[in-house]
Amino acid sequence: MATITRVRPRVLVRASGGPRYAVALAVDALGTGLLRPFLLLYGVTVLRLSAPVTGTAMTVGIVTGLVCMPAVGRWLDRGARSTVVAASMLVRVLGVALLLAAPAGHVWLFATAALFLGIGNQAWPTAHAALVATVAHGRERDTALAGARALRNAALGVGALLATACLAGGTTALRALAAVTALAYLAAAALAWSVHVHAHPAEAAPAKDRDDEPAPRMLALLAANVIYVFCLNVPEITLPLVLVTQLHASPVWPAAVFVANTVLVVTLQVPVTVLMSRFSRRTVLALSGVVLTASYLGFLAATSLGHGWSTPAIAMVSVVCTIGEIIYAGSATALVTALAPAHVMGRALARFQLSTGFGLAVSPAVITTLAPHGPAALWGSLAAATLLSAFAVATENDQETPLSGCCNRERAGL
Repeated sequence: MATITRVRPRVLVRASGGPRYAVALAVDALGTGLLRPFLLLYGVTVLRLSAPVTGTAMTVGIVTGLVCMPAVGRWLDRGARSTVVAASMLVRVLGVALLLAAPAGHVWLFATAALFLGIGNQAWPTAHAALVATVAHGRERDTALAGARALRNAALGVGALLATACLAGGTTALRALAAVTALAYLAAAALAWSVHVHAHPAEAAPAKDRDDEPAPRMLALLAANVIYVFCLNVPEITLPLVLVTQLHASPVWPAAVFVANTVLVVTLQVPVTVLMSRFSRRTVLALSGVVLTASYLGFLAATSLGHGWSTPAIAMVSVVCTIGEIIYAGSATALVTALAPAHVMGRALARFQLSTGFGLAVSPAVITTLAPHGPAALWGSLAAATLLSAFAVATENDQETPLSGCCNRERAGL
């Protein structure tokens, strides 16, 4: 099993698609950071829609965006790579343009804009992972995926900070943010398309096999991923809900936890992924579930310490949760790319994104339903479900997954 012992920035950039593609990722994430945290405010403040209507439109857009994933997977399996990445960015340009064109009170244009933004946001991770899987191999691919995540989180954070600074300008500033976001997406799409990465699935398998062989089912992995992705909403939804509404802590605490989460992901995603490369991807993914389970139990214990100690204890445990998130993010997509034969890589990644998107869509409802029933119901349920998911990942039989082409050479690293 190949391992990477140190990070070489130049090699990492090349494995991630090259300098132009890295700039495209940063520009795209910067634009997303400018708009995504304030899309709800745009609907309420600029378009004068009610908060429930705005939230419902956004949720429908995100969920409906998942419907496009099978088509994205098949497009990728025909060999497209940078074209699909660019398309995922361009469709978001259309979404922002609809936002700018929508008159006050026009819910359908806002809902359509949210739909196009949702399609782009759902298609991008799959297209990006397929592109990286084409230009990099083995553990170098894992590190490249981790590096792109760190870069994206950094740019998202910068974009959110810039947007926060502009909020004092009111509706005019929000419209300006939307316009800048559209320009960022357009520039990123042009840069991504310019790298001209294209796969040649004809070299990976005979035509009959490409037509007849389905993507790996990975049922245990996909089901477990639905639970794993709950960790991504812990700093954004769960901890603010617990800290502010149940422990009556200052809003500064959840903000500090979110900032710490972002900083840790940006600084540790690549080093931790490199460190974990000495173990199989499946073992690392199962380990991430154990770490997340321990953090959920830590949150449960922290809430019983009393108001004077619970808040700082929860902040400390959030670091453990973030480490679990980092281990998960560095191994999950990498495992899918290693399991899937090259000629069905797109469909395998699309299925994985479906499970991710579904988990992210349902987790706020699950969290807000469990929280009123007490810490044991919330954290105990999350811990039990995550530990069960880790067990399912660890025990799934790789022999059931068809491997071919370059993926056979990576079998020892699964």
